[in-house]
Amino acid sequence: MLERLGRGRRFYWLVFFALTACLAAETLQRGGALNPLDQRLQDFWFQWQGKRAEARHVGIVALDEDTLAAYPDDPMIFWTDRLAVAVARLRQAGVKVIGLDMLLSISPERWLGKLGGDLQQAARDYDRVFREQVNSGQLVLASTRSGSGGRETDYLLPSPDYLLALPDFDIPGYVALADLLDEGDGVIRRYLMAPVAVADRRPLEGSVPVLGLPSLIAVRVGGMNPRGTSWVLGGRRMEREQPPEPIPYMGPPGTFPRISLKQLLADDALNDPNVIALRGKAVLIGATAAGLNDEHFTPYATRLFSGRGILMSGVELHANVLEALLAGERMQPLENGLRVFTLLLLTALAAAAFVALPVWAGALLWSLHLPILALAGFLAFRFGILVPVSVYALATALALLGVLGWRLTGEERERSRVRQMFGRYVSDQVVEALLKSGTRPELGGQSQTVTVLFSDIRNFTTISERLNAKEVVEMLNTYFERACAPLLAEGGSIDKFIGDAIMVEFGSPLPLADHAIRGIRAAIALQAVAEEFAAWMAKRFADRDLPKFAVGIGLHSGEAVIGNIGSPTRMEFTAIGDTVNLASRLEGMTKEIGCVILASETTVVEAGREVVCGRSEVVKVKGREEAVRVFEVLNVEGGEKDA
Repeated sequence: MLERLGRGRRFYWLVFFALTACLAAETLQRGGALNPLDQRLQDFWFQWQGKRAEARHVGIVALDEDTLAAYPDDPMIFWTDRLAVAVARLRQAGVKVIGLDMLLSISPERWLGKLGGDLQQAARDYDRVFREQVNSGQLVLASTRSGSGGRETDYLLPSPDYLLALPDFDIPGYVALADLLDEGDGVIRRYLMAPVAVADRRPLEGSVPVLGLPSLIAVRVGGMNPRGTSWVLGGRRMEREQPPEPIPYMGPPGTFPRISLKQLLADDALNDPNVIALRGKAVLIGATAAGLNDEHFTPYATRLFSGRGILMSGVELHANVLEALLAGERMQPLENGLRVFTLLLLTALAAAAFVALPVWAGALLWSLHLPILALAGFLAFRFGILVPVSVYALATALALLGVLGWRLTGEERERSRVRQMFGRYVSDQVVEALLKSGTRPELGGQSQTVTVLFSDIRNFTTISERLNAKEVVEMLNTYFERACAPLLAEGGSIDKFIGDAIMVEFGSPLPLADHAIRGIRAAIALQAVAEEFAAWMAKRFADRDLPKFAVGIGLHSGEAVIGNIGSPTRMEFTAIGDTVNLASRLEGMTKEIGCVILASETTVVEAGREVVCGRSEVVKVKGREEAVRVFEVLNVEGGEKDA
């Protein structure tokens, strides 16, 4: 009954710890408090994974250092003629849609026109070829915005010369926002289909860009209406107003195939295998040269502790988003229901383990499970699922702290009390078994089958008369120290020391099926200890004319009342009853019969045939009407206890 109650209380505490830890961790996770930890860990997963796959839908034309070196004296504002050539050749090569990841807010014609005179006349047709490419419907221009995007002045658009060249003057259909979504720490991890909130841009509907640069290009590649509210891209339905999506980066900077703008401007560019390979793809033209300051922090640039990695150019960042849209790739957060279920399951298992283990072992287990959690998260990451590892780690940590607090305030005190009560009298194995059983000794007692052993020192009165008090204490302490070892080794519970006598129970406080043979083995071992101690006595008190040191041992098996006997203010865990009395009487009769170990027939039969006995007698003992058959115990066949 006590065991069931103990287990019931433990179960309820376990449920309480698991639910409380899960609730606290889930609340913090939903509130975003754990995001920085998960983001850094997921950054590390990107770095650890390296290149995930080959880009199949997107290519990059890079305005790189080689291109800048080929035209060192030309300001970038006058590069529209070269951009026109590049766009024309990409169209000839069979590219579906071209995105210009460069903000052309000033045209060469307007800039030269301000100078007047011959320059104004010369600039009149400078951009005609580029405007023709804009009007082709295959080129998407870039813009940006500041502030909320709720006013027209918040948007920095391409030059009016280029806007007028758009097919049907369709700004939302051919001009995109190149803005990136900053997570707050400067690292780009997610993207939006429409970077400006619908409430802010609604008054400006039709006159300002709506979709992000990769989003608009993907919609154009699919031949769909950019003014729609949803599209099927790469087999996935994408909503214009959907929440931010994690970017499934294809790999670290340099992963995407790219050709230099200089290479595309060469006379034989259309025969270049790298240009031919762009057929059927979407292509982004953008700056990769370091001096053009279009570089950003991505998961590949962060570090868990310190330092930073390589930055990624804006055009490659947009290429990653565009490839994900066209290929239907996504990094999907773990579904809420599955997350909560697995969180409860793991926390419950952890709490159960922490309750069963010592505190240090529980803390070690928690430390060891962290890399396993991280590895499981990485494996899920490989399948496109983002697992918030921190919420699991926090929940199990809270469960561990809860168990620790419970032990410090209640359970651990109880365990310490049991250890203090029994630790000096029974072996450590018996104490641990008692603690694990869930039973606790209470005031009163219960009937239990045990074997009781009494041992007494022969001629103790004579010895104590010839030694002074200090020497008597020295003798007893030395003997008892040696005598207790074999008794505890057999699982005995040392009940008490009565002067020079020892009272021991086998099968208490926890029942033992083989209590009788354990008691006999302990008696034989105790006899050997007494014989060795006789030599110590002879040497230590050689000049005292002491009688030879010897002991008498009595054993009896049967029912006894075991428990805390006494009052609430002073109690003692002991055994009482006829079994105890008879064992004590048999110890006293060893002198009359002339043997060292005297056991009742009950004990010998219970112990089994391996007990080697000497003489046998039927004796009457004081205080008992019924005669008792007793046996002199000589040895146990095999000599060693069973494993």
